[in-house]
Amino acid sequence: MPYRAGRHFLQIPGPTNVPDRVLRAMAQPTIDHRGPEFQALGHELLDGIGEVFGTVRPVVIYPASGTGAWEAALVNTLSAGDRVLMAETGHFATLWKQIAVKLGLEVDLIPGDWRHGVDPAAVETRLVEDGAHAIKAVCVVHNETSTGVASRIPLVRHAIDHARHPALFMVDTVSSLASIDYRHDEWSVDVTVGASQKGLMLPPGLSFNAVSEKALAAHAHATLPRAFWDWSAVLAANEKGFFPYTPATNLLYGLREALAMLRAEGLPNVIARHARHAEATRRAVRAWGLEVLCVNPDEYSGSITAVMTPSGHDADHLRSVVLDRFDLSLGVGLAKLTGTVFRIGHLGDLNDLSLLGTLAGVEMGLALVDLPHEARGVDAAMRYLEGCAGSA
Repeated sequence: MPYRAGRHFLQIPGPTNVPDRVLRAMAQPTIDHRGPEFQALGHELLDGIGEVFGTVRPVVIYPASGTGAWEAALVNTLSAGDRVLMAETGHFATLWKQIAVKLGLEVDLIPGDWRHGVDPAAVETRLVEDGAHAIKAVCVVHNETSTGVASRIPLVRHAIDHARHPALFMVDTVSSLASIDYRHDEWSVDVTVGASQKGLMLPPGLSFNAVSEKALAAHAHATLPRAFWDWSAVLAANEKGFFPYTPATNLLYGLREALAMLRAEGLPNVIARHARHAEATRRAVRAWGLEVLCVNPDEYSGSITAVMTPSGHDADHLRSVVLDRFDLSLGVGLAKLTGTVFRIGHLGDLNDLSLLGTLAGVEMGLALVDLPHEARGVDAAMRYLEGCAGSA
């Protein structure tokens, strides 16, 4: 392919742009993963990663994608034939459900329209109906990457408590971790699933399970087969700073640098920056005369905005044009949203000017594909960001 000057705008909702600092950290020579230098690295990361999850409890780190961490959460806590309650909030919630079914679990699914988050009242109703406590876990996606809908996790926790149900509470934070406010301990989550390639600003390849005391107690009795994913083996090795398998050492170098960057900015400031960019993006969408897929403002995502295209206009054609003309990658519509939405990722290592460049590329693309719109989106975002100058 011919050389293209300037930066590529990778504005899909993950993987996100990897900062130069993280890339340089990852370029260090690989070391002996059984030696003292690695042991110091292991202790540093295992002691520090919990801050991002909002936990003082253990966080298991896997050399795997978020899909692996989904499976790990299930096999470490459940047994064949157990019932789990899940909510259909989008493509990734559906994929997690498919894994549960393949593992031999019985899934009680709360249907959804992919425009709303988890309905806490529906969760409570299902749990109240389960007087025998056959449901062993409630599994929800915090931020649905395919739709830009962020479920209200504290309200789901309240629904479980109000139903007086002992089910484990599992939450996917793959596209919300280090981007949207999340508190594993405070919200009494039992297993939090995370991954490296979004808010943590790393390439794909690391995933996480933050684990509560209640989850560890369930782990002791769970009988689903597990070997690579076994928490017991990982946690035992972690006590000495090591892992029970060959770790992704260079990604761990990058994780150490990413955590340092998050601490330097301050996690509350990171969350506020993402919220600011999300609001600027939504203002641009409205000014264009287009519609945000998420219906409820209380469920707007801080890390990704899914935009609906008018009937008769192909979102994938728009994506193709902006990639070809402006070297800008937008997220594809997944599953039943194919061709009807495009997704703007605004998470990770992103500043105001990068966001405005992204929105400018979209606005020019809308004109090039003759999609009906008002050419006022970038201006609306600029005006909003100008007013937020003091909070940068």
